[in-house]
Amino acid sequence: MKNLKKSAVVLVFAVGCAAFLLSSLTSCKKKEANKTLYLFNWTYYTPDSVIAQFEEEFGVTVKVDSYASNEEMYAKLKAGAKGYDIVVPSQDYVSIMMKEGMLQPINHEVFENSKNISQLVLNKATYDPNMEYSVPYFMGAAGIAVNNKKVANYGKNWAIFSRSDLKQRMCMLDDMREVLGDALVSLGYSVNTSDDAQLAEAAKLVNEVWKPNLVKFDAEGFGKSFASGDFWVVQGYAEAVYGEVPEENWGDVTFFIPEEGGPMYIDSMCILKDSKNAELAMKFINFIHRPEVYAKFLDQFHFPAGVNPAAEQFTTTKPHYTVDQLANCEIKADIGEDLAKYAELWETIRFE
Repeated sequence: MKNLKKSAVVLVFAVGCAAFLLSSLTSCKKKEANKTLYLFNWTYYTPDSVIAQFEEEFGVTVKVDSYASNEEMYAKLKAGAKGYDIVVPSQDYVSIMMKEGMLQPINHEVFENSKNISQLVLNKATYDPNMEYSVPYFMGAAGIAVNNKKVANYGKNWAIFSRSDLKQRMCMLDDMREVLGDALVSLGYSVNTSDDAQLAEAAKLVNEVWKPNLVKFDAEGFGKSFASGDFWVVQGYAEAVYGEVPEENWGDVTFFIPEEGGPMYIDSMCILKDSKNAELAMKFINFIHRPEVYAKFLDQFHFPAGVNPAAEQFTTTKPHYTVDQLANCEIKADIGEDLAKYAELWETIRFE
């Protein structure tokens, strides 16, 4: 009887412990589930499938707000927008936000997938080569899309915009750093030059040689106009062009980044200084750079695996261009007060 009572006591104790542990686990899960990560990113830049996987795996909610330009994002934050945890600026704005103390350091103890980040992108990221405040999300560049049914025998360089036989069938981006950068590179100069003579020469090339052959400068509708056949040659982003052209017609399109290079961008994930969920934000950044997760991002946009080469083995689509085409490209750096020089020249190009 004594042993039976002892066993009964042990059983009751075990049941009680199990109930306590179950209650604690349920409470913790419920508490974790109440956490919300606030992501401020470019429009359509984060695949829904990736967000859903992160939410399910970590028992959290992810809220995404979007912006269409670095300027819009920066202005909103400077105007006092609060509550965001992660933001995804391009390289020049990463530099600006670092200088202004708007970002938290990256916790490399948590960021175990840092090993998947390519040395190529870190070499290009001269503003933060050790990922102290930013983690590369994607590295790319605007290029040129050509309708092969309408245009033949062309060199893969910026000189295509000099062709008067294609007059009124071409357009370039409504973006001063991109267009002037293209001209500067084609003349053998840096996309970040502050030299007045070089800038004047680039503006003259655009104004007197390229612009007469263009329908317009367009940063929004060029993909649709290309797909409709109105434009035969456009400067722009591959995903914007192929996103408008039916997939069965992709064979009629050649997209390339000119051989001489051009301006390029590196969009990076950063944790804002006033983030209330910095630990969760680091988990998200680390999660994104799991090769099999990052591959979903690449597949959605048919991007090359330049930032995270280990992801390539998990991709199921063919990229619209290859990483080696970025070799001669140069990032658009924060040029500070010299930006006013570009703006002044752009006024002469756009409105004269």
